Amino acid sequence: MKKQFDILIIDDEQIITQAVNKICSAEGYKVDTSLDAVEAISKLDKNSYKLIICDIMLPDMDGFQFLDEASKRKLLTPIIMTTGYSTVENAVKSLYNGAIDFIPKPFTSDELLSSVYRGLKYMEIQKKLVESKNHTNDETIIYVPCPAIYFRLGYSSWIYFDNSGSAIIGVTDLFLKTIDAINEIELQKVDEEIVQGNSCAQIKMKDEMVHTVLSPVSGRIIERNNQLLEDHKIIEKDPYFTGWLYRVIPSDWEYEIKNLTPCSSDRL
Repeated sequence: MKKQFDILIIDDEQIITQAVNKICSAEGYKVDTSLDAVEAISKLDKNSYKLIICDIMLPDMDGFQFLDEASKRKLLTPIIMTTGYSTVENAVKSLYNGAIDFIPKPFTSDELLSSVYRGLKYMEIQKKLVESKNHTNDETIIYVPCPAIYFRLGYSSWIYFDNSGSAIIGVTDLFLKTIDAINEIELQKVDEEIVQGNSCAQIKMKDEMVHTVLSPVSGRIIERNNQLLEDHKIIEKDPYFTGWLYRVIPSDWEYEIKNLTPCSSDRL
């Protein structure tokens, strides 16, 4: 019988695995660690995990290769990527290749726990999806996918590019299903620049936990949805239309679209 763990931490720096282990264990999570991805893959055959936190820069097999291996194995366990070599390219590449989140080092305990919280919620949602598929008469809607004409960055945010030269961006319903009890939404100001893979908004919870929304595109904000500041329930009720975040002028759409997933592929 496989041993059951909440989190597997993969990092070749023992000081990092110890720190993450200490933070997560203090929250009651059962944690396992590995100093390289090859050993971690071996552990996947012996143990069961709800969440994996993996560094990108690893010996023998890097984090992207680990993501590929996880995909080949059809691993349902969500993977959060970390790296001390934090670049936008690393962030968006990891999300495009299947990671559910990206945490640049050094990170705070609050940033780590926010990502872990969403990762474990994501795992619960995947289990419900599997259960619903095993019951053919079950018509329960777990979450609403993005409209087919949209593009998404990982599972976090979406973009719709119209013919006016501007684009609308927002948060996916799946992302919202991994957080609870929204208390406040913080938006950036009109004329500010946003960068693909970087924070473009923050969602604060009633328990004071803060969740960062990563921007699906780089560009200048020309309009923001101020209604969300007055009534955050709009985004929960209708994240793809009335609950949008910004209208932006993309700065490099033709290059950045390669980092996004067409939402039409979610229906295949």
